[in-house]
Amino acid sequence: MQTVETLNEGLKRAFTLTITAKDIDAKVDVELKRLAPQMKMPGFRPGKVPANLIRKMHGPALTQDALNAAIQESVQTLVAEKQLRPAMQPSVELEDGYDLGKDAVVKVEMEVLPQVPAPAIDGIKLERLTVPVADDAVTEQLQKFADQQKKWDDAADDYVAAMGDLVTVDFVGKTADGVAFDGGTGTDMGVELGSGRLIPGFEDQLVGVKTGDDKVLNVTFPEEYQEKSLAGQPATFDITVKSVKTAGESKIDEDLAKSLGLESLEQLTGLLKGQIEQEHNGLTRTHMKRKLLDQLAEGHDFEVPPSMVEAEFNQIWSQLQHEATHEADPEAAMAEMEGERDDYRKIAERRVRLGLLLSEIGQANGVEVSNQEMQRLLAQAAQQYPAEQRQQFMQYVQQEPMAAAQLRAPLYEDKVVDFLFEKAEITDREATREELEAAIESEDGFASGTHTHDHDNHKPKKKAAAKKAKPASDEAASDDAVTDEAPASDAADEAKPAKKAPAKKKAAPVEAETAVTESSPVAAENAEGAEAADAPVKKPRAKKAPTKTEA
Repeated sequence: MQTVETLNEGLKRAFTLTITAKDIDAKVDVELKRLAPQMKMPGFRPGKVPANLIRKMHGPALTQDALNAAIQESVQTLVAEKQLRPAMQPSVELEDGYDLGKDAVVKVEMEVLPQVPAPAIDGIKLERLTVPVADDAVTEQLQKFADQQKKWDDAADDYVAAMGDLVTVDFVGKTADGVAFDGGTGTDMGVELGSGRLIPGFEDQLVGVKTGDDKVLNVTFPEEYQEKSLAGQPATFDITVKSVKTAGESKIDEDLAKSLGLESLEQLTGLLKGQIEQEHNGLTRTHMKRKLLDQLAEGHDFEVPPSMVEAEFNQIWSQLQHEATHEADPEAAMAEMEGERDDYRKIAERRVRLGLLLSEIGQANGVEVSNQEMQRLLAQAAQQYPAEQRQQFMQYVQQEPMAAAQLRAPLYEDKVVDFLFEKAEITDREATREELEAAIESEDGFASGTHTHDHDNHKPKKKAAAKKAKPASDEAASDDAVTDEAPASDAADEAKPAKKAPAKKKAAPVEAETAVTESSPVAAENAEGAEAADAPVKKPRAKKAPTKTEA
């Protein structure tokens, strides 16, 4: 193989590789020797077909396979000999005009990872906002559990429903012109008055009804309602009241704990306190991590591979486009995104730079993800698939270096961050949960990567702030309080009044507390001593050539 470097500019590299016809033909001979004992042909005993006859019949296919293998090996040899660290998979292209039996000329283009300057990790100072678990927060969670366990008592037939009662109804929803709409009909639907689960006005108009009443409710669907044909439109619901029930007393006692499968109220209280403490610790870490990444971004500036930035930007942009489709006005959301495209590209560039920095720090300080940790990650990821596909998924990850790197990257990043926390000078300050959440939210512009040492631009300040870890009691509280509600079809779920359309979030970038090592595994892979040459090479783009190589 002859190698000529044709470009060495910044992080861009290009080479021309010439693979001789003799080398390709030698690979064909090797393949012939391998296949000959397996070949069967009329007139010949098994394994006795002459090699020249096999070449005559299968020569073009064998030559093409040999060319594919030769190109793959040549690219891997190039990367190893030149000690290159490709940022992304190299582009490999067979030159126009190639004919079988001739020398093959291959163009290889790539961007390499930059030489990251020794990261400045000494002198990092961080503030840790700590939130003590207040007794009233625990009591609030206990009350939610108690409310979920409350019993409903049948009311007298002449009892008038009030807020807090449970009214069971049959209903038929109709448009303003009196036509019943799809999914708007249901039976035995339990409505807890005052729960706020239904579209505005529905629950309020049930106050004052009695068992056996028929009533027409006049409502207007929210503008952001999921079923677009109903969004913002007036409608009526013909209601028949099947029953009215009153809530029994909600008690926080030993029986409550035992109803949840626990031994005592003390045990339940301890579990809830621990859960809230864990949530607070998560918020504290999020705040500290963002502050840490801000300091790293402020103190380091170096060229990053445009291909990695483009890949990161495309991932962010895809997420934004997906979220925009769920906005009340998707076109307006897309237009707003387009106006901030450059800001999101800066976010992508920062994330790539941070990822390379974290990788360099991890490599320099011996941070590793152990085989045991990797196996645990793999097992956890496999649980997302049906049982019959888990083994196939695990084999795929074990065979694909890039897939394994992508799975490993989030844990690797967290381990590097933990290492930096240990190195940092940390001061503690007590705060309330509201103050901590507000601090995280106010940093969105910085944390998303738009603020660098030479960029005092905080846009786009999308409100994608602190994601609260939902306590188990909140999760349970979000379930319908009525257990005997009739099941509904997907269409009914969208149109029936019992499902208030959730408020749509404004499109927001991926939270920057996650650096590029999560979504672009190349940096994490190199940080752990893996050779970039092990990564699969792209298929060559053979413009007019008779073959494309398999990488």
